[in-house]
Amino acid sequence: MAGVSQMKLVNGVAGYVLEDVPHLTDYIPHLPTYPNQLQDNPAYAGVKQYFVNVDDTVAQKIVVHNSSPRGTHFRRAGPRQKVYFKSDEVRACIVTCGGLCPGLNTVIREIVCGLYHMYGVTKVLGIDGGYRGFYAKNTINLTPKVVDDIHKRGGTILGTSRGGHDTSKIVDSIQDRGINQVYIIGGDGTQKGAAVIYEEIRRRGLNVAVAGIPKTIDNDIPVIDRSFGFDTAVEEAQRAINAAHVEAGSFENGIGIVKLMGRHSGFIAMHATLASRDVDCCLIPESPFYLEGKGGLLEFIKRRLKENGHMVIVVAEGAGQDLLAKYLQSMNQQDASGNNLLQDVGLWISHKINDHFARVQKMAITLKYIDPTYMIRAVPGNASDNVYCSLLAQSAVHGAMAGYTGFTVGPVNGQHSYIPLERINERQNQVVITDRMWARLLSSTNQPSFISPRVVAESKKNHYKPPTQLLHGDRCENNH
Repeated sequence: MAGVSQMKLVNGVAGYVLEDVPHLTDYIPHLPTYPNQLQDNPAYAGVKQYFVNVDDTVAQKIVVHNSSPRGTHFRRAGPRQKVYFKSDEVRACIVTCGGLCPGLNTVIREIVCGLYHMYGVTKVLGIDGGYRGFYAKNTINLTPKVVDDIHKRGGTILGTSRGGHDTSKIVDSIQDRGINQVYIIGGDGTQKGAAVIYEEIRRRGLNVAVAGIPKTIDNDIPVIDRSFGFDTAVEEAQRAINAAHVEAGSFENGIGIVKLMGRHSGFIAMHATLASRDVDCCLIPESPFYLEGKGGLLEFIKRRLKENGHMVIVVAEGAGQDLLAKYLQSMNQQDASGNNLLQDVGLWISHKINDHFARVQKMAITLKYIDPTYMIRAVPGNASDNVYCSLLAQSAVHGAMAGYTGFTVGPVNGQHSYIPLERINERQNQVVITDRMWARLLSSTNQPSFISPRVVAESKKNHYKPPTQLLHGDRCENNH
C-alpha cells in the first residue's frame, strides 16, 4: 500500500460515527487468532467479565442537547477474547523520546510487567536513547526484576533524546531484530513519528503492532482527558509557588515570580495557581497581556503592592512571546524535535518590572525569580500519576495483543480508549480563556483579564460579543 492510510470510519446503527483504529488484519488478512490467556490468569479469576465487548465504544462528547447527533466515538480499550500473537512468539520493544516527565519509568515498568504477568511474554527490549537508539545503540533486556523499583525514580531508565527519527533505519532495525510489538512513549512530536513508523510498517506488510502512549507534561494533547505527569507537575509546582510567596512576603514590596512549563498551553500554570491560592497573577500563552498603560501588568503590580505589600506572579514559559519578539531579536531557532526555542519570559518580565519601578515609579522593590522547570520534570510520578500510568500501559498491551496498531491510548470522559494516532497529532490542546475554569482563576487571583482596550472597544461595538481573536473555543475538550 502506497501513501498514507485513511482513517477508519464506521457508522453505527444508532447514529454515531466510530473513529476506529487500524488493525493488523486490515493489510494482512487471515491472521490466526488464539484464546486470550487472561481467562486462565488467577489474578482475573474473580473478574465478572474478562473481556471488553467488541461493540463497546466511548463518546467523545457527553454533554449534548436534545437535538444533538450521537457524535464521534472511539473504541473502548481493554482485553479482547481473541489475541493475534502467541506469547512465546512476541518480541516487544519500548522506547522513550523527548523531554523528561514524571511517570515515564512507571509506564515502562507496567508495560514489561503487563506483558510478563498477563500474557506470558518474556522477550521485551528497551531501546536506549530515543528514536536514534533503534539504529545507533544497543538494546536493554527488560524483565520484571530489572524494572521492579524504577517507578520510584525520576527520568527514564532507557534514556531519551530529541530528533533522530530516520523512518527507514528504524523500521529496518525493527525488522532485523524480529520485533513485532513496538511501544512508543512520547509527546506530540514523538507520536507523529510513531504514525510515520506505523505507515512504513504497513507499507512493508509487516506483522508488527505499533502502540503509542502519549506523554506531555504540559497536558497539551487533545482528545484525552489529561496526560500523565501533569498531576505531579501541578503538585510539585506548589513548592516553588510557596517559596516565592515566603520570599515576597518577607520583604517590603516583595515580588516573587515563578516560571512554569507550558510552551503553548497554560494548564500547569492555571491549575497550580488555583491549587495554591497564594498567586496574585497568572500569565499563560492563550491569554495575551501587555505591560504599559492603563490596565496593563505594571499598573496592576503597583496596585497590588499598595494593597498587600507583596505579590506572586506565575508565568507559563510560552506566555508573552509576542511581546518579547518586539523587544528582543528573534532568531526563530528550533530544537532537534522541531519546537521553536522560546525566549525566557520569566527573566524578561523580571527585568522589565525592576526597570519600571526603579526608573519610572522611583519605588524600591525586592524581586525573586524562581524557575523550577527541570526540578519538576525530574521527579518520579505521584500516587495519582502512578495509578494512571499503570492503566495506560496495560491498555496499550491489551490493544497490541489484540492486533490493533497505529493507535494511542488515553481516557476519554473517564473511559480508556484506543485513539487513531492522527487524531492526537491534529492540533494542541489549549486553555479556553472564555471557559468557566479561566473565569474561576480570574476570580481567585482578582487579576484583570489584560485584554487590550482596542479589543474591548471592538467587542462593545459588536454588541458585547466575546473578542473572537482571543477565542479558542474549538481547541479543547477537557476544560470544565
